[in-house]
Amino acid sequence: MALQHLKDIFLAGVSAVKPAVFIPLNLTYNNGSIIAGTKEFNIARGKVYIVSVGKAAAAMAAETEKILGSHIAKGIVVTKYQHALPLKICKTIEAGHPVPDEKSIAGGKAVVQLLTGTKAEDTIIMLISGGASALLSDLPPGCALSDLQHISALLLDCGAAINEINCIRKHLSLIKGGQLMRHTSATVIALILSDVPGDDLSVIASGLTVPDNSSFTDAWKVIEKYGLQEKITSPVKAWLTKGLHGEIPDTPDENDPVFNKVYNRLVATNNIALGAAKLKAEKLGYVAEIISPPLTGEAEEQATAFMEKMVVQPTDKPYCLLWGGETTVTIRGKGKGGRNQQFALAALNTMHDNKNSNEKKISILCGGTDGTDGPTDATGAIADRSILEKAKSLHLDPRSFLRNNDAYHFFKQTGGLVITGPTQTNVMDMVVGLAIPQNNITNK
Repeated sequence: MALQHLKDIFLAGVSAVKPAVFIPLNLTYNNGSIIAGTKEFNIARGKVYIVSVGKAAAAMAAETEKILGSHIAKGIVVTKYQHALPLKICKTIEAGHPVPDEKSIAGGKAVVQLLTGTKAEDTIIMLISGGASALLSDLPPGCALSDLQHISALLLDCGAAINEINCIRKHLSLIKGGQLMRHTSATVIALILSDVPGDDLSVIASGLTVPDNSSFTDAWKVIEKYGLQEKITSPVKAWLTKGLHGEIPDTPDENDPVFNKVYNRLVATNNIALGAAKLKAEKLGYVAEIISPPLTGEAEEQATAFMEKMVVQPTDKPYCLLWGGETTVTIRGKGKGGRNQQFALAALNTMHDNKNSNEKKISILCGGTDGTDGPTDATGAIADRSILEKAKSLHLDPRSFLRNNDAYHFFKQTGGLVITGPTQTNVMDMVVGLAIPQNNITNK
């Protein structure tokens, strides 16, 4: 029963941050005006355009089409492969993620072309969700797609945090870090779904509509921090060096007039998902708690910390511990997996080593709210004693799989994978931990 409760609690959190919930709450139409949050925008004099980018782009566009319908002159959606949905007005481009591909470049060009064709009296509704940093790409002069793909892979594998990765992305682009707003004089209403710890708008999707205070100097510090100076390609190094020397203008900051007609609104976050998950856990009879601050850092280290918290909870009642955020994984092996599966496998190893964990039944689910974890078809994975027993019967050593970053194949063999398919939302990851005292196990 505990395993089903894990999934029910996780999915309750995901459901609370789907576009069908948050778009109608933040966007309405009334007698020639669009109301976004508390602000009203008259659209009678110009045309309305939709630009929707990210993993949740298709669902966000679909809900916006329902609200605005024939008032939309044109729209474009750029989303991840297999994330498209039937749309009546918007045209869709599916592209590469987390490493950009040719379609990502095509998506960037299509969006710029749409914005360039708008007028001052027009209104652009930007629907932004996580993943857009890779899905919507462009090439700085002198750089090829292969250069961009190479540095993307380096950053993903070295353990860099998302704000560090996106700092580099913004400075290897002419549209990110607010630069996209240089291509239009129209009013821009940006509804933003957060997939970054702290909900920093300048980091989400590399800040397409937001002022940016980072610099080429900051970008180069990230390169140095992870020892990538000699690993990046010559064209990338040349572009960043020009920026360091002031030969290339930096990203626009809050004083730039390009943002005078831009309205940014945060519409859904990991905290909303966690709150819904907590309510579900309480309805199921658990004493529930949300950990703060948000989950960040190396997956293995944080998994150990989470397990330690689960073991020491003093309550004699069924207990649910929730944590949301996004970890990193420094790739050292040659296996297959994602940060959530790595977290679950590290938690399983801690469960095996900690004798005190036997005093209560502990089960953990770690999953991505977008339904995908790394380059796999899994959302994440579950760790509990039944998985350990299955591994033992198959003569599988979880430690060797962890060292090889091969959590996917471990959990595939032991039945621990969680697979939901694309969820059409993206507010980072959620960890759900259930601890049931021995005297309550028969009831759960």
